[in-house]
Amino acid sequence: MPIGLVLADDHPIILDGLDHLFRQEEDFKVLARCRDGEETLQAVRKHRPDVLILDLRMPGKDGLAVLREVRKEKRPTRVVLLTAEMSDAEALEAIRLRVNGVVLKEMAPQLLVKCIHKVHAGGQWWEKRSLGRAMETMLRREAGEREIAGVLTPRELQIVRLVASGLHNKEIADKLTISEGTVKIHLHHIYEKLHVDGRLELTLYAQDKGLV
Repeated sequence: MPIGLVLADDHPIILDGLDHLFRQEEDFKVLARCRDGEETLQAVRKHRPDVLILDLRMPGKDGLAVLREVRKEKRPTRVVLLTAEMSDAEALEAIRLRVNGVVLKEMAPQLLVKCIHKVHAGGQWWEKRSLGRAMETMLRREAGEREIAGVLTPRELQIVRLVASGLHNKEIADKLTISEGTVKIHLHHIYEKLHVDGRLELTLYAQDKGLV
């Protein structure tokens, strides 16, 4: 049984190229071609493809917004993001949303075919150049959180993140619905526990641990 595909890209030339590539392969069936995010979601709901090949940047809902909806609706469709470039923030979000594959548009067509086969079989295909730094950041953040979780309370960790984001005590108090005095008490305990001297050192510490 052929692998059912939905193709989504707002550039007609790329969309035509993808369509031509997969129609030449006997084990693929192109179910729909889409030019924007909303059209893509409708196609996924209607055709229930095995794999969605999804452009990261499209008008309306972008690729990550579409991926978010697919995950929210708990659809079994596996998703491969197609992109010319990807920021660290976008890569981290893609990882968080459990993307099944990331392919750079400059990649050789036969590697894309190989990627789809691997993803359909239950594997993952992450382009190292686009996800390498993001993975390093995520792993460093997780390690930092584990280390600090053994020292700080969840509330204290929350305050560390807010301080490192540049918020003042009053802004932190308003955000957490606590008094400014309570924020100061928490900060005093945080400074003692982490052996740092003031907000600047705390911010540098948080950055070093990948918490911001």
